[in-house]
Amino acid sequence: MALTTEFYNFWRVGIRFDVFPEKLWKGGIVPYVISPLYEPSETVTIMKAIRTLSFMTCVRFIPWDGKKKDYLLIWPIKYPKGCWSFVGRFGGAQIVSLQPPDKRGPNCLGTEGRALHELMHALGVFHEQSRWDRDKFVKIHYENIIPQYKSNFDKESLENTTYSFEYDYDSIMHYGRHFFSKKKGKPTITPKQPGVKTIGQRDALSKGDCLKLNDLYGCLKNPKTRRKYYNICNFLGV
Repeated sequence: MALTTEFYNFWRVGIRFDVFPEKLWKGGIVPYVISPLYEPSETVTIMKAIRTLSFMTCVRFIPWDGKKKDYLLIWPIKYPKGCWSFVGRFGGAQIVSLQPPDKRGPNCLGTEGRALHELMHALGVFHEQSRWDRDKFVKIHYENIIPQYKSNFDKESLENTTYSFEYDYDSIMHYGRHFFSKKKGKPTITPKQPGVKTIGQRDALSKGDCLKLNDLYGCLKNPKTRRKYYNICNFLGV
């Protein structure tokens, strides 16, 4: 999830890089460091997510050389614990929290998909149901949401966000029906469009996720690369 406490909301700006150019990773280059505290299998899961994004988009992740000012610090942070990231680049050592499995906390590394979700936030992508036009597509059941997580369901303004593609129920950035429900079986978000049975998943990038990220970083401007990444997204996206 993206951080939503009052303190961290300061950094939660939109993904319109023409309005907030400082939030863009310049040249699509993202230096990163992976914590040595992870088990080898957990590091492998994180690297799978990094390689997926590097293959399916023109964004390039490179190991931090110790000199670059801005870089991602992928770390199992103890507080606030869990799976979270800031949205877009904000400067300096930027935390992406991916908590290993334990008896109390969430398992952020059970699949590659959870790592992909948080890295998408770090690259500048909000939750799909945060779109300003989301009320045409989903209903939010605020009465069923755990009170301290209601802000996770806020909408972003049209002024600071851009959406070049249709609403994507299959997005890896979309919440599932029961996310943050205060009672088992009570939905927090349901689709309005007929025939939609499943919303949200944490398995792989959807076609829309792939195209959205490529669009944000200018990968679709050149006709040659546009054809390349459209083919990749359509073939590999779920």
